[in-house]
Amino acid sequence: MQVARYRLGIDIDGTVTCPTALVPYLQQSFDQNLRYEDITAYDLGIVLGKSAEEMYDWFMAHQEEIYINSPIAEGAAPVLRSWAECHDLFFISARYDYLDDITEQWFISHDIPYHHIELTGNHDKIAAARRLEVDAFLEDKLDNAININKALNIPVILFDTPYNQAELPDGVYRVTSWQQVDAILKAQLA
Repeated sequence: MQVARYRLGIDIDGTVTCPTALVPYLQQSFDQNLRYEDITAYDLGIVLGKSAEEMYDWFMAHQEEIYINSPIAEGAAPVLRSWAECHDLFFISARYDYLDDITEQWFISHDIPYHHIELTGNHDKIAAARRLEVDAFLEDKLDNAININKALNIPVILFDTPYNQAELPDGVYRVTSWQQVDAILKAQLA
């Protein structure tokens, strides 16, 4: 019996990379006492009491170093390697497209397989997910997860973080591990 081959849309930062990756950089630049648990809003300016412009400038100055050095999320590698044998892995990220070499090198250095990497330059991933005809999506940003689910009517897996707490609609599933993601996708796409 042959298993169906699915097309999986997968965010990179906060899903495949460890969601705590930013914390040491934020501590060094803004607040030594900042903890991952303190990041209760996706907008870091809200958390740190900084303007959007100041946060943008900070991020633009540090993004390459952050992306190069981001650790892989615990449990992600074996699941993604397993999936690559039977599904198409489409990584769709809000990273800017000029970061494509850094992004691809990160995947190579962590031995993470991929079929396509799409850097959208913004958080609206719906058009890319629609064009790539993904059957499910993995995300850490709450509004993205809800909007992708609503627009495409596909299951969306939301990685649990302090900054994405809210009640979820049907079709959006909160997980705390890659093993949970694997189990939910097997159940939803069966």
